[in-house]
Amino acid sequence: MSTSVEAKGASRPRLPPPALAPAACVALVAVAVTHLLPLISPLLVALVAGIVVANVGRVRERAWHDPVLTRVLLRGGVVLLGLRLSLTELGDVGVPGLLIAVAVVLVTFAATWVVGRRLGLDAGLVALVAAGFSVCGAAAIAAVESGVRRRAADVAVAIALVTAFGTAMIPTLPLLSALVGLDDVRAGVWIGASVHEVAQVVGSAALLGPAALAPATTVKLARVALLGVVFVACRRLAGGGGEASDGPVVPWFVVAFAAAVVVRSTGLLPTVVLDGVDVAASLALAAAMFGLGATVTVAAVRQVERRTVALAAWATLVATGVSLVGVLLLLRPAAAGL
Repeated sequence: MSTSVEAKGASRPRLPPPALAPAACVALVAVAVTHLLPLISPLLVALVAGIVVANVGRVRERAWHDPVLTRVLLRGGVVLLGLRLSLTELGDVGVPGLLIAVAVVLVTFAATWVVGRRLGLDAGLVALVAAGFSVCGAAAIAAVESGVRRRAADVAVAIALVTAFGTAMIPTLPLLSALVGLDDVRAGVWIGASVHEVAQVVGSAALLGPAALAPATTVKLARVALLGVVFVACRRLAGGGGEASDGPVVPWFVVAFAAAVVVRSTGLLPTVVLDGVDVAASLALAAAMFGLGATVTVAAVRQVERRTVALAAWATLVATGVSLVGVLLLLRPAAAGL
């Protein structure tokens, strides 16, 4: 009798984790909000929602957050991000554009790491800020968070800072580009090489027009392509306790990210599939950010130090300055292309 009962129990399908339903609902709402307000990242919306439910009412944490589910969603979202990138598009920025993008990522990451450690900040938090400000904002933070030893509130703090500073750059860089005397193409490269979030890049460059938007987005994609390199650097510098710190040097999802870029570059995937993948990536990452936010308390966020804000300002200045120097040195005025 007991054997038959065990057999029945073993044959039952595994139910999805209880946190999946609220995470999926919040992700859908976050993406919908982004369509209405394009300059707001769905990752930020979902993160804030997670923080709200973590601090309002008395609900068991597991009803909102499942560590395994969050990890799977984060990694799946990162892989899907690879299908947004095409090697052909990256090649369109030309050698000068690629050099500027690489220089911004490497110099910003290194400068942020050195200054952050000298300020005495936790290595995990510094790694998250360095990744987010040098590559692609919240998406980069979400990609590297599993490979570093960090506190639960560090992810929320890093995303809040990269969103705040990136948003401030949206109207600022177009105004500064006019003062510096940059034409639209060079201004677009400057914006793509320095502004943090992809959506923020689009919003900022759109203020100048189509001539700036194309180079801005392609240079930004060149920065995103370096996500795997930044992940390895973060794990080397701030691992020793992160979930992925004892695994292979390059985890499977980073390899899958690179493979997805190659698949996108073949041109075999129809537009309807790519559009669907783009939505799926946003939903997966937003759902994961909701789970992370559900572990953060307001009391922990209030403990953000001035040193951390100063580090974010420093990272923004470095990215903006390095990219401007590169534009002035490597790109000719009024160039028809890069």
